[in-house]
Amino acid sequence: MSLSVCTLGRGRAAHLVNLVEGLTRQSVMPVELVIAVMQDQPYVLPDTPFPVHQILLGDVGIPLAAARNAAARAAIDDRLAFLDIDCIPDPEFVADYDQRLGTQDFVLMGEVLYLSAGATDHGLDFDRFAQTGAKHSERAGPPLEPLGPCSDYRCFWSLNFAMRRDRFLSLGGFDEMYVGYGGEDTDFGRTVTTAGVPFYWTRGARAYHQHHAHHMPPVHHVRSVVANARRFREKWGEWTMQHWLRCFQLMGLIGWQGDDYVFLREPDESDFALTRQQSHMPYASTARVLDRLEEEAMAAR
Repeated sequence: MSLSVCTLGRGRAAHLVNLVEGLTRQSVMPVELVIAVMQDQPYVLPDTPFPVHQILLGDVGIPLAAARNAAARAAIDDRLAFLDIDCIPDPEFVADYDQRLGTQDFVLMGEVLYLSAGATDHGLDFDRFAQTGAKHSERAGPPLEPLGPCSDYRCFWSLNFAMRRDRFLSLGGFDEMYVGYGGEDTDFGRTVTTAGVPFYWTRGARAYHQHHAHHMPPVHHVRSVVANARRFREKWGEWTMQHWLRCFQLMGLIGWQGDDYVFLREPDESDFALTRQQSHMPYASTARVLDRLEEEAMAAR
């Protein structure tokens, strides 16, 4: 049966080439790869045994929700697997989703392992990736069975998931009122749960996240995180991304006034140094930063 694979990109051309190469090594080939391109020029990509469609959205920043929706609308198969541009699909990625999704109306979330710096310098070695890739300490591991229920919509993560295209479209896709970084994933998870569609973790459907410099919490997106958290509250009656907001408060970037957050200052180099992923780290960790900030706040009392 197979399925359409959707991704979105702005820059990170080398990452995308690795994603495409990973798809060419699948035991079951995808129907197609659809790329929502958030820049003016399409990517230059290697030849593939499946069609690749690039949807040019233009140099419009990072409208992540709108980009995912554009890719889903352009896809031709009735089942979709979404994979972020900085990920490499394991050779069984498509086959696992193909088998476990079947014709079922639910959302599946595949495994993710994080690669260290330099892991792809000498090509794609999936045996080595499997041995050296790190599981994120702040996310659930794969279930013991092929599928394991997920009861918390806040765990939804668009980096690696699959579902029926008709269900995605009937739900309206991702809410395009979320602009920039943050919030659209949790909102989509809440929408799916409210509609009564089940979530499952799946064993397999693995993706390997390629190493790149990153910040957690995403201090470089503090303004859009606050704006999108406010959008979530207006829609659902509660705040989201509260661990990030707490970090930003402790860092003095934002404050609480009345019943809302106010912006206090732009992040500086000390903030970036605190949140920056170091080269020896396979992934950035909000928990690491939050623990340190809470300890410093406690000591200052």
